[in-house]
Amino acid sequence: MADWELRPASAADVDAVAELRAVVLRPDLERLGRYDAVHVRERLRKAFTPAHTWVIEVAGAWSGCVALRPDGDAYWLEHFYLDPATQGRGIGGAVLRSLLERCDREGAVVWLDVLQGSAARRLYERHGFAVEIEDEVDVFMVRRPSTGGDHRSL
Repeated sequence: MADWELRPASAADVDAVAELRAVVLRPDLERLGRYDAVHVRERLRKAFTPAHTWVIEVAGAWSGCVALRPDGDAYWLEHFYLDPATQGRGIGGAVLRSLLERCDREGAVVWLDVLQGSAARRLYERHGFAVEIEDEVDVFMVRRPSTGGDHRSL
């Protein structure tokens, strides 16, 4: 696995995050008949909150982002995008594990929304997320705090 780190996002990161979102989500949104090149970027710009977002850097280069938005005693995992050239190298799993360890220390539940048919769903399931509700487009998943052990499938 490559050397990676998280750094706090700033308002200046919004355009790069919006563009990465459009690239990463395009295949799934097209498959679902929902891709709109303008809307996919604008939706991110409206929801982007630097205070809850980190930039993922791999070997010192901007490679992705992830947000962990507080919601009462829980968090929403949002805007988790990795540059396609960085995917498949274990970085997403390592980033997710790091964030979930923080949530476990706080005893916090974590929610997320993934598109139907997205390969990312397998990553989330390996880390203890379970489907709570789904429709023809979205799958809402939840992960209760760990009381120890490993969430990966054996």
